[in-house]
Amino acid sequence: MSGADCGMAGAPNGAAGAAGVLTGPDFAGQIETGIRKKYHDSLFSPFAIACRDYELLSPGDRVAVCISGGKDSMLMAKLFQELRRHHKFDFDLTFLVMDPGYSAANRAQIEKNAALLDVPVQIFESEIFDAVDTVVKNPCYLCARMRRGHLYAKAKELGCNKIALGHHYDDVIETILMGMLYGGQVQTMMPKIVSTNFPGMELIRPMYYIREADICRWRDDNGLVFLQCACHFTEANASALENGEPAPSKRQEVKHLIAELSKTNPHVAANIFRSVENVNLSTVIAYKAGGQKHHFLEWYGREGAAPAGREPEKAEGGAFGAAPVEGGTDARDGSAEETKESKVKSEK
Repeated sequence: MSGADCGMAGAPNGAAGAAGVLTGPDFAGQIETGIRKKYHDSLFSPFAIACRDYELLSPGDRVAVCISGGKDSMLMAKLFQELRRHHKFDFDLTFLVMDPGYSAANRAQIEKNAALLDVPVQIFESEIFDAVDTVVKNPCYLCARMRRGHLYAKAKELGCNKIALGHHYDDVIETILMGMLYGGQVQTMMPKIVSTNFPGMELIRPMYYIREADICRWRDDNGLVFLQCACHFTEANASALENGEPAPSKRQEVKHLIAELSKTNPHVAANIFRSVENVNLSTVIAYKAGGQKHHFLEWYGREGAAPAGREPEKAEGGAFGAAPVEGGTDARDGSAEETKESKVKSEK
C-alpha cells in the first residue's frame, strides 16, 4: 500500500460490514488488544523503540499529544495510552485538539472518533484556516508553523512541557528528499526539537520509526474513518488526483517518486532515512553549524584540521552535540544491510 493510497477509508465509526472489522460496545478495548497483539511488531514496538532511542520521554513529563483528527495522530494517542500502561516511570498525557476552522461535519467526526477510541480530548479553537486561505506561496508551510505556535501556547498554558506530533517514517524520508530536490539542502525532520519561542518546551515525534502503510492497515482493518487535512488546499489536491491531474503538492510528488523507485530497489526508503545518519563532513563542500557556514577550504590540505576533528563542532547545534532548535524549513509542517525494519526486530 503506497502513501498515495492512504486516504480516507473504512466503514464509518468502525461499523461492521467488512470481514475482520471490529464491532461491539468495547470497541476501544478491542483496538487496544490489537495494538498489544496483532499490531505490536508494526506499530507499538517501533513507537517504544523510537521513544527509547531518541530519549523522547523523561520521568515527570507532561506531554500534550496533539491530535489533528487524522489517522496518524489518533493512532499516536492510542500508542501513548498503551505505553503509559507499561512504562517504567510516570508521565502525564493531555490529548489536545486544535480546531483551526473545521466544518461542523469534520469537527463532529473528530469528536466521534475520540469517543469511539476512548481518547479524552480537549478541544480549543483558532482561525488559522481563514488566515492562510488566501496565501498563494507555501500555504502548507505557513499553516504548519501557525498550528505549531498555537499548540505550543495552549500546551504550556495547560502545564505541559512537551508537545507530540504524529509525523511518521515516510514523512521523514519525504522531507529529506524534498529538501534536496526543491530546497537545495540536506536536512531531516528531527525526532525532537527544543522550542526557541516557548522556553522550557520541546517537540517530540514518537512515530518516527512507523511506516505509513502500517498505519493505513491498522485503520482499514478496524474500519475507521479519519480526516485528512480538511483545508481548502488539501481538498483541491484530492480533486486533482481523482481527475488524474498532476498533484500540486510537492510532498505528493516525492511520495510518488519514492514509491516508483522502491519497485526496483526495496531499500530506497531505508537508504534515504540512513543517509542523514551517515553524513561525512570530510566529503561535503560546505555545511552549517551553530548558524555559521563552513567551507571545505577552511581545512583542506591542513593536517589534523578535518572537520570531524575540530573541537568547536562538539558544542554547536544539530548533529554536532547541542540539542537542535526550531527555525529550519520543515514544511510539515539506511543502508541495505540495516533497514529500519531489521533494527526494530533485532531490539524487541
